[in-house]
Amino acid sequence: MNAEQLHEMLKKVQEPKGYCFSDDTGRVMDLMQALLANKERYGYMVCPCRLASGNKEKDRDIICPCVYRTDDVAEYGSCYCNLYVSGEWNEGRIPRDYVPERRPVDKIF
Repeated sequence: MNAEQLHEMLKKVQEPKGYCFSDDTGRVMDLMQALLANKERYGYMVCPCRLASGNKEKDRDIICPCVYRTDDVAEYGSCYCNLYVSGEWNEGRIPRDYVPERRPVDKIF
């Protein structure tokens, strides 16, 4: 699978749930490549914007889409990586504020 194929597959699954990809196509494709690299490295598509442990059970909360995405998009219009966004975010109807890390510190280390 390549980045374009992954993008199309995820788009079909996530858009019906109300999640769009960012309008920054270059960033989105870079993230698609990074997800594929992490799949090769770890065996699962862990968030490329976070440090993975390599232990699937420990990383379960950051397997893309991470468990933090729903709250991030609801509050900021974008997930932590700016991969998944709301329509309002893409349309510029809400500010593109920095999305802080929600993952608890004890899970990071």
